[in-house]
Amino acid sequence: MYLFIAFAGFGWSLGEQRTKVEFFPDNKPNQIVVYIEYPEGTDIEKTNQITEEVEQKVYSVLNQDMYTTNAYNYMVESVVSQVGEGAGNPQTDGGSSAEMPHKGKITASMREYKYRKGEDSEILRQKVQAALVGIYPGVLISVEKDANGPPTGAPINIELNGENYEELILTAERMRDYLNTQSISGIDELKIDVNKSKPGMQVLVDRKKAGELGVSAGQVGQQLRGAVFGNKAGIYKKDGEDYDIYVRFNKEDRYNKSAVFNQKITFRDPATGKIKEIPVSAVARQTNSSGFSAIKHKDVKRVVTVYSALSPGETDAGAVVERIQNSMKSFSNLPEGIKIDYTGQIEEQNKQMTFLVGAFFTGLMLIFFILIFQFNSVSKPGIIMLAIFLSFIGVFGGLVISGAPFVIMMTMVGIISLAGIVVNNGVVLLDYTELLIQRRKIQDGVSEAAYLPLTSLYETVVKAGKARLRPVLLTAITTILGLIPLAIGLNINFFTLFSEFDANIYMGGDNVVFWGPLAKTVIYGLLIATFLTLVVVPILFFLITKFKMRIKGLLKEELQNI
Repeated sequence: MYLFIAFAGFGWSLGEQRTKVEFFPDNKPNQIVVYIEYPEGTDIEKTNQITEEVEQKVYSVLNQDMYTTNAYNYMVESVVSQVGEGAGNPQTDGGSSAEMPHKGKITASMREYKYRKGEDSEILRQKVQAALVGIYPGVLISVEKDANGPPTGAPINIELNGENYEELILTAERMRDYLNTQSISGIDELKIDVNKSKPGMQVLVDRKKAGELGVSAGQVGQQLRGAVFGNKAGIYKKDGEDYDIYVRFNKEDRYNKSAVFNQKITFRDPATGKIKEIPVSAVARQTNSSGFSAIKHKDVKRVVTVYSALSPGETDAGAVVERIQNSMKSFSNLPEGIKIDYTGQIEEQNKQMTFLVGAFFTGLMLIFFILIFQFNSVSKPGIIMLAIFLSFIGVFGGLVISGAPFVIMMTMVGIISLAGIVVNNGVVLLDYTELLIQRRKIQDGVSEAAYLPLTSLYETVVKAGKARLRPVLLTAITTILGLIPLAIGLNINFFTLFSEFDANIYMGGDNVVFWGPLAKTVIYGLLIATFLTLVVVPILFFLITKFKMRIKGLLKEELQNI
């Protein structure tokens, strides 16, 4: 009873204290990445100018206090800036390598963990982020780190889907403005992945006039495309490689509307067979326009996304999204036909949690059926299964007491691993107990199907526990001691130990961030599971056997004999 109360108590504490839930372990940045985004249509020269200014501000943070113990300059190995192609955010742009003249990116790569002198690169990232907040109105700047694990989307990702795209964007803008007024903690800066103000140029062909002159609309389009993007003129071969040759206007003419529209279209008049030349402006006119930067679809529905990174110091995306959902209950005037869905990291996190929980219970079911065939009984496998669930007291208790986050991927894998160890110890103990019971029956001349007297059963169970004390303890101790270096991040370089007699021992690093939650889960659970195997499992076995004797009326008969 007390064990069940402890199990429920730690489970309640886990929820009441709102233990952080993370999809993958929150790694220390090996890269600090600054993403810069102007409105679409911005000239690349202007983007380059603002990127250089941001670069200088990033340098000032990276090199601050360089002559004190708080210096950070030794942590940074290199800084690379990109403008245009390759400057997109893989979390939101899907890893596209398309030309993006309105985007820039600054990547600061950290040195290896052992050379950082114990300094926290996450604090450095937060300082960079704080230095760039709101310094350039109209420019979206986000400071992120290299992602640990597969790409999952933004931690805060709200999708609006519907049919009317303009209405979707307007609703997304109202939602962004509404959430900004709510002052929800944990949100860095809400952004919309689509805008309706992308500048463009619409070319209208006077088809009547073009028909009179013998020019088709397709010819006009090809002439303009060739001037801006180029036409293939041939192939250049060198060292076995083929290179396409494209011919187009010079850079100063490509963006000159007069040059583009005053160029002449050369064609053969189908009526007379003569070669003619007419300027494009004779049959076409242009007007400036604006349109959507993109039209995105998901499951055949148009989608607009409001997204944001987490604010400095915040790691629990689930808690922030929960606060947003509570605040959105007061968001009124949602147009009919528009649906809101919370996706991104939270969606992927829920999917993986469902998969791992399903894998855990599937594994337990298979183990249960195998144990039924092994013991030819349901009660003994039931005792072992109960011990597995009670071992979660150690897992949840360790998380609550240490304040460590519940990492879905690694903690769940640790729980699945823990189940295998608990089952193994339980089988070792109960199997030996069964063996001693059979020997005692032979010794006392009791039939194989009969129950031992309670006194004999008690003595046998105690004897089995004493005999299996050492194997169970050795299993637990060796496993715990083997996992402690992984849990605390003890790093030893065995190559330099034998070649230079220097082990280069240091604590921490990326390995402990990734594997530490798994190791700690097994350690916490095994500390309690060992006690359960040695004490609770034999007690439950004795009580269940006593209960079976009571049901069959053997217990009353035995008491009379006593």
